This record gives sequence, C-alpha cells and structure tokens, in this order.
Amino acid sequence: MSDNHTNVSAIKAFSDNYIWAISNENNLALVDPGNAQVCIEHIEKNNLVLSAILITHHHNDHIGGIEKLLAYANTKHWTVTVYGPKNDNILQLDVKLSENDTVILPELNCEFTVIDLPGHTHGHIAYHNDKQLFCGDTLFSGGCGRIFEGTPAQMHQSLSKLAKLAGNTLVYCAHEYTLANLTFALAVEPKNAELHKYTEKVKLLRHEDKASIPTSIDLERQINPFLRCHTTSVKQAATNHASTLQTSEIEVFATIRAWKDNF
Repeated sequence: MSDNHTNVSAIKAFSDNYIWAISNENNLALVDPGNAQVCIEHIEKNNLVLSAILITHHHNDHIGGIEKLLAYANTKHWTVTVYGPKNDNILQLDVKLSENDTVILPELNCEFTVIDLPGHTHGHIAYHNDKQLFCGDTLFSGGCGRIFEGTPAQMHQSLSKLAKLAGNTLVYCAHEYTLANLTFALAVEPKNAELHKYTEKVKLLRHEDKASIPTSIDLERQINPFLRCHTTSVKQAATNHASTLQTSEIEVFATIRAWKDNF
C-alpha cells in the first residue's frame, strides 16, 4: 500500500535533529518527534491532522515530544497511535513492534515493515517500504550511530541488513551529521573517488543550509566505511590503524567504530 502523493519533509529540531513528517493531503505521521513545539508549528502551518507517531528508539531527542503532542491532539479530538520498539521500554507506545511486523497507516495510504536494529540501543528499529527507510540513529550518511547498549557484532549485523535493501531506497536518518562523517570516511578511504565527489556535493548543500538527507542505500554502499568493511581498502585502513591484521568484517567494523569514537 503506497501513494505517489505521500510527501516526506524534514522538521528541524535542536541543533541537528530531523523529525520526519510523512503527509498525504491533510493527514500526518511523525517519525521520532523529540520536540513537540516544532511539530505543532508544522501541523498548524500546513493545516494537518496528526494520526500516528513512529518511534525508532528510546533516546529523549526522539521521544521527548510525545506527551505534549498527545495532549495537543486531545484538544483537537484526534486519535493518535504511537508505534515503537518492543524492547526499548518506552511508556507511551500503543503498538510495540519487532522484526517483520507491519505498520499500516490507512490515513496516509502507506505501510512499513519493521527491521530490528540492535546496537545503538537494545531495541532500536527501523521502518521501511519499497521507497523509504526511516532508520533513526543506526545508519547515517557516511557513518553510523554510536554503540551505547549493543555490541559491535550486533551493530555490524544491523547495518548489513540495511545494506541489503534495494539500492534506490531513500534513507531518512535522524541527524545532520554528514559532513563530520565524511571527514572521517576520507581518513579511512582517501582514494575513494565517489566519496570525494559526494563530499564536495554535501559541502555545497550545507553552505546553502540545505539538508544532505535523504541519502540512498546505493550511495551509502559506495561511500560509507561502515557498510564497506568487506572491501580491501577499509580492511587495510583498519589494519593500519590497529597495527594488527584485521581480517573479519566484525573486527574491521569494531576497529573503525572505535577509531571514529575518538576521531
């Protein structure tokens, strides 16, 4: 179930968060609304009716606006369903989700399949269909989320799931981290021509205060070191950084993630 008239737009929040607004005519679903006020302003400016909230994980910059949004919706007599991860202990959820569950949003004439993505948090999930991926803080353009609750092996497996999605899938991550990520990616793969080309494009976008997101799965396979742990160049970079031979993809991933943490 999908509709060519469904729009996705970014609501900026805090210093670098994107809250994703999925709309169709006057109906709206929000992804990870950490700040209620900017969402309410978007609703009122565009004359929208909020019907669903999709949560990827429990961090406050993703869930902090839920209560205020529900209270606002109540004053309008709207029914709002809150979806989110089964394993992340979020109190406001109406529907708790895990791998392969389906979220149907009839007001928006669209649906999503859930992917379990442990690593950043224990219960982190993403929502995807044949066009779009809303992946919270797991995959970023040129990078990936920090590992707060999971293990490097879990995070690598989660990213590997995403790397197998259709190349033209649009990736809507939750932060504008792209330029910083690309600076690190260039340290890992200084001879990656596609990475240099993309970096120049993002520099121009950010100079004009334009979002670098969405990206695509195909692009990330070409430029994101965390999706390229199988390549000779990233393995060699990890080996050089660790001063010891890195052979398995999980070893390589763990090394470059730790390198990025202190970059």
